[in-house]
Order: sequence, then C-alpha cells, then structure tokens
Amino acid sequence: MRIVQDYIRKILRQGAKVGPKTIEAQAIPVPVLWLLGKTGAGKSSLIRALTGEAEVGEGFAPCTRTAMAYDYPPERPVMRFLDTRGVSESGYDPQEDLAAAEKGSHALVVLARLDDPVQAEVAAVLSDLRRRRPRLPVLVAHTGADLAGNLQTRERARIRTQERLENAAGGELPFVVLALPRDDTPSEGLDALRDALAHMLPEVALLVMQERAQSAESRRFVEEMRPLVLWYAGAAAASDVAPVIGAVTVPALQGAMLHALAGRYGVEWNAGRAAGFASALGSGALLRFAGSYAARQGAKLIPVIGQTLGAAGAATISFAATYALGRAGAYWLDRTARGETAKPEDLRSLYEDAFKRARDVPR
Repeated sequence: MRIVQDYIRKILRQGAKVGPKTIEAQAIPVPVLWLLGKTGAGKSSLIRALTGEAEVGEGFAPCTRTAMAYDYPPERPVMRFLDTRGVSESGYDPQEDLAAAEKGSHALVVLARLDDPVQAEVAAVLSDLRRRRPRLPVLVAHTGADLAGNLQTRERARIRTQERLENAAGGELPFVVLALPRDDTPSEGLDALRDALAHMLPEVALLVMQERAQSAESRRFVEEMRPLVLWYAGAAAASDVAPVIGAVTVPALQGAMLHALAGRYGVEWNAGRAAGFASALGSGALLRFAGSYAARQGAKLIPVIGQTLGAAGAATISFAATYALGRAGAYWLDRTARGETAKPEDLRSLYEDAFKRARDVPR
C-alpha cells in the first residue's frame, strides 16, 4: 500500500508542477478519419451518430479549399473527421483533397447511399487514392438502409455498389450497412460501425464504442469526463513514441490529469485526499494488470517511457494505464464531491475494467 501512496503523491506533485493548462496547450497527434462520398451520402449524419453531437455543421473548419475538418471534442480533440465536398458536384477537382488524404488521414470511410446506384465518381476517386496510398485502411458504409425498400432490394443494391467499389480498390473491402435518420428514429448499424472503426483506428475505439451509463456518475463520466481522460491517455501514449509534448513524462501527465479532473468536480487535491485515493485503489489491481512491464521498471505501478519493450507496446500500456487511472479517479472524485465514500472494491473493479478495455482494443 505504501508503494501506491508514494506513486500517487509523486504523480500529483509532478502534475501540479507542470500544470494541466501547460500540458493541455500542447498539440498531440489525433487519428484522422476521411469521409468520402457524394452530396447527401450521410457524412454529417455519421459524425452526429458517432459523437452524439446534435449539430456538427458549426464545428467544421476549412483545411483545404474543398475539404473541411471536424475535431471531436472541439476543445481537446481526440479524433478528427475530414469531410470532402460531394464528389458528384459540378466542377469539383478532388486532387487537392487526395493530396491532403495522402499526408494526413489514417483511414477512409466511403459512404454510398443504397438508393443511389450511380457511384462512378466515388469509385474513380477511390481507385486513384488506392494507387497513391495502397495501405490506407478503407471501410465502405452503405447508408440509407431505411430508404432502400425491402430487405431483398437493399441487399441487391449493396452487392452492386460493393462490387463496383471493390473493383476500383482492387480487392475486397469491409463494409457496414447503416440507417442514419435525421429524426428521432433510432439509427441502425452503429454497433457494427464502431467495431469496424475500432479495428481501423484503435486509438479512438473507447470514444466511439457504446458504454453503459447506468448511474448519474457513469453518465457524467461518459458525457463530460471521458474525452478529457482520453486526451491525456493519448498524450501519454504519444510521449512514448514521439517528442510531441516536449519533456513531459507519463507520470506528470497522469498527475496533471487527476488535477484537471479534480477541478471539474470542484475537489481540491491535498495530501489527505491523495492518501485516501491511493488507499481505496490499492496495489493489487495495478500490480496485476501492469504485470511484467511494471516489474522490469523497478516495480513502478504505472509505466513511464519504456525501454525494455518496443515503442508500440509501451504506448499501449501507457494509454491503458492512464485511461484506467482517470476512470478510477473520476469515480473517486465524484463520490468525494458528493460527500460520500467510494467503496474500494468498486474503485478497483472500475480500474481493472477500464485497463482491460483500453489495453485490449484491437491493434
């Protein structure tokens, strides 16, 4: 238990020294999801469905003359959507957008409405892009499932469009079928979309996956705190593989995250509260899930920049451990702000579940 208390005090001191504002002013790499399709294919609807944002139009900012970027969340992005003009628009030359995709996007989603069989322009752009970036992950999203008639009609349309796009890409492509109505009608296919994106962009799997919010605390975490925790987890992972945040180490990021969360909950971190959090969290969960990596780092409970593992492995562990610590910290701070006591078994269960979720995201 003393080891846990010492570590919590250490990261809080480092986090306070650097300060959340200093860290959050830094830019970290975010995964970029490129959306390609004709006008009306459902690009904005897809963003709304994934992010839960009611209005996304105001959040777009120009990144080329004909493409717009939407950062989510806007204040500290952990994901960026890149939206091109509809490729069927008169006078549209996609070459500038293709060049931007070549440089900046991490995955491509091609949107095609099931009630629109004319996809020649989209196929041509995909073919060109595939030649320029043959390893770029591509997902086909067949939208308008609620507009394409009965199941048989819909399936015939999907097969026809899928074959055209696969011929353009020169091989098989994964696909999902979506219904993204603009009214209050429930969407269809979002779980399949989230699963597909988790494989394409594992860094944002925790953001786009549905998470059960069975209490006021968990709802607040999902809606308000999770983006902040994910930002810090992403920064922790990035610090292990690239000098994007200067000399700030993972423990300092974790400490700054806890300070930032405490500010959100209106709770002041002090020595007594740090000891209380460490005591409730305990050493078992951290030791069990940090495993051999922690042992090779001198029994440190949360990894710092790894030297005995490869950079990818170190980044994965730093991401998972930071996310888990943030989830546990948010729960403890919520209870503290309410004048209640967090049960140690609940806190440890949250940490363990969050660590496994973040560590085991498909990569």
